[in-house]
Amino acid sequence: MAPRAYWKGYLKLSLVSCPISLFPATSEREKISFHQLHKQTGNRIKYKKVDAETGREVEPDDIVKGYEASKGEYIELEPEELEAIALESRRVIEIDEFVPKADIDELYLNNPYYIVPDGEVGQQAFAVIREAIRKEGMVALGTVVFTSREHVIALEPRGKGLMGITLRYPYEVRSEKDYFDDIEDEKVPKDMLELASHIVDTKRGEFDPKKFEDRYEDALKELLKKKQKGEKIERSKESKPSNVVDLMEALRQSVGAETGGGKRRKSSSHGAGHPRAAKKASRSTARHRKAS
Repeated sequence: MAPRAYWKGYLKLSLVSCPISLFPATSEREKISFHQLHKQTGNRIKYKKVDAETGREVEPDDIVKGYEASKGEYIELEPEELEAIALESRRVIEIDEFVPKADIDELYLNNPYYIVPDGEVGQQAFAVIREAIRKEGMVALGTVVFTSREHVIALEPRGKGLMGITLRYPYEVRSEKDYFDDIEDEKVPKDMLELASHIVDTKRGEFDPKKFEDRYEDALKELLKKKQKGEKIERSKESKPSNVVDLMEALRQSVGAETGGGKRRKSSSHGAGHPRAAKKASRSTARHRKAS
């Protein structure tokens, strides 16, 4: 069964337009989810909306939205008042400008969508817009309205279609200064950096999402299988952390573990990949011990 479109409308570049459909590019439906059950009866649990003060159940028609202006003080909003400011969807994504992809901070990336032509009529116009974006090597920015809210959306070619990613507004992105300002300016010793770089080099690889393993999801599936068979459930033993507390020693042991595990790669002509990096670090460790 073909997936149902999340949104349908038109994609417009100046005077060129075509009908399109948007589909969510990601899904969590495949993840295992749980219902809450009554332990004694095994029946599903249902929730009722009740008045926080009286405890009485409230009918849907008697519920309004409220914004907490101050502690315990709410500004009530009627549905028609919210409808008065709701943005009417023109069902059009109009491309306003083009920007280099590198200029978009990853923090602003939100939800991805696949965009395809809707019907045969606009196939050529869709292809023209897609290839124009591809040729320029830029990302197209436009706006789209989902459920009365306007979103900025970034468009880029992906195969025969387009990928659209909604972008967060600046007020939705927290400042890194609130978190990073208290981090001290540590001066990293050269020998430690060379060892760490050597470890990075031995772990170098290609990005392949097929290697990603959701161990908790796999454990859940195994748990459900065992429960169905009536098998005993036992907690797995946790591996004990290393007792190494000296940073340089931890780096040296890490290098030994990586190179000794069959992961050693060809040494580069400079930096941490060179065998001399480990020797130099070893001499430095000796100096540190002697000094202490």
